[in-house]
Amino acid sequence: MEIYDITQELFSCRVFPGDEAPRYERVKETTKGDVCNLTVLHMCAHNGTHIDAPYHFIDGGKTVDQIDLTRVIGECTVVEHDGVLTCEDVQRIMLKGKERILLKGKTVVSFEAAQEFNHFGVLLVANESQTIGPEDSPMQVHLELLSNEVVLLEGINLSSVPEGDYFLFAAPLNLAGADGAPCRAVLIRS
Repeated sequence: MEIYDITQELFSCRVFPGDEAPRYERVKETTKGDVCNLTVLHMCAHNGTHIDAPYHFIDGGKTVDQIDLTRVIGECTVVEHDGVLTCEDVQRIMLKGKERILLKGKTVVSFEAAQEFNHFGVLLVANESQTIGPEDSPMQVHLELLSNEVVLLEGINLSSVPEGDYFLFAAPLNLAGADGAPCRAVLIRS
């Protein structure tokens, strides 16, 4: 069995422009006589490898704790693509028959590609960027996918992962009422 950790390290991760970078503070340290080491985290829910819940862009949309975990755990396919993803690209990807799609490379999902993913009923779309759509205008793509409860897994690292089929485990932290959450994303191939 091969296991690929596709999660960015949080404190050195890429950060979406305008988001606060994650940091930590040691509030207790054994080297200073405290009984234990204790760390407090300061971060945006969308730092590093994370999922977007519908509530991220849709008032009244599902929050992280309301997402069906079958969307983030199950069979998937990794497909390499650089540039803007088109409808034709999505049609070729969907021939692989998977409902969870992980995009390797510098991929930007176009609005038309998002519509095509919805046409095929995908459960999850993932990419290596910190946003699924164009960085300068991600709203339209997010709204298209999130309004159909497609989970967006952003900020993954597929640099050492060959194209192909895997089992994905990308459960987010159970943050009640949150619009997004970090997760430890892992691919398994037997």
